[in-house]
Amino acid sequence: MAVLVALGAFLMTLVGGWTAQRVTDRRHLVLGLAGGLMLGVVGLDLLPEALRAAGTEVYGVPAALLLFVAGFLLAHLVERLLAARRAAHGAGEHSHRAPEVGLTAAAAMVGHSAMDGVAIGASFQVGSGMATAVALAVIAHDFADGFNTFTLTSLYGNARRKAVAMLVADAVAPVAGAAAAAFVAIPEGLLGGYLGLFGGVLLYLAAAEILPEAHHDHPARSTLLCTVAGAAFIWLVVGIAG
Repeated sequence: MAVLVALGAFLMTLVGGWTAQRVTDRRHLVLGLAGGLMLGVVGLDLLPEALRAAGTEVYGVPAALLLFVAGFLLAHLVERLLAARRAAHGAGEHSHRAPEVGLTAAAAMVGHSAMDGVAIGASFQVGSGMATAVALAVIAHDFADGFNTFTLTSLYGNARRKAVAMLVADAVAPVAGAAAAAFVAIPEGLLGGYLGLFGGVLLYLAAAEILPEAHHDHPARSTLLCTVAGAAFIWLVVGIAG
């Protein structure tokens, strides 16, 4: 049953990626929506779950928040190192983005989707009520995952076939995670730490890359409204699941 529910997440992920492909003529709106979805996922979904799962503190600060900051700084460091390497080889620092950053971010999305599948599998072991809540949350926000996976991969200059490949991997991940949940138990503290780190990476990409790019050539009110709508959508999903 858990795998069947994960197939719903599989389909929603593909729908999200397909939507991102079809609206390329409104790129600024796509990026604005992606930034809002990522902001909502981080602030309203990942961080609360990370704080709950990794409740230990290090020098008075929750471990999940320390890893969140570490993830933000790690993403910034990686981008700066790649930009410096390109500049050293004669390309302007801002001439184009490093494709490796997009692939790395998309790979992190795939890992997150696999964890979603594990959550589906684990929830069915707890009870039908928990399984229904988790399934609704995962299936609903996997639309955002698919949308963001394709957008992130494409934004950094990767070929369309790579973006599609990462989208398919992201769609398959929850199915694989749900199937593996019957055999593998992930320690809650480790899962919380991962979510905190991943949240920091996503926030950096949203705030430092996607949203500035969305407003670069089109500082329109419609772009801002798409960002607000993306965050509000995740809020709605979290509220329904709760």
